[in-house]
Amino acid sequence: QVQLVESGGGLVQAGDSLRLSCAASGRAFSTYTMGWFRQAPGKERESVAAISWRSGSYYADYGDSVKGRFTISRDNAQSTVYLQMNSLKPEDTAVYYCAAHSPYRSTYDYWGQGTQVTVSS
Repeated sequence: QVQLVESGGGLVQAGDSLRLSCAASGRAFSTYTMGWFRQAPGKERESVAAISWRSGSYYADYGDSVKGRFTISRDNAQSTVYLQMNSLKPEDTAVYYCAAHSPYRSTYDYWGQGTQVTVSS
């Protein structure tokens, strides 16, 4: 079992930056694919970023709406994944969720409780 706890959300103004953290419990964190998702009221859940181990290196993937503004990173020693969000826009307002899955699966099995990010114009 893996437990995920997000932190770092809050209320910011457009153009500001914010860093989300997701602390994971459980073994073999370094092998897990970690992802960030978000869901705004009335909208479907959206994949924001993911970081996975492939062919001997970590690779990051981003949703089109955040490319160039958000950066996902991980600290395996701390079992933590981060989402650095720069140049925030009001449309980035959502509940942000951290998720994880083992390298043997292709769907996310573990989810955090979410953290609210609100960007005012």
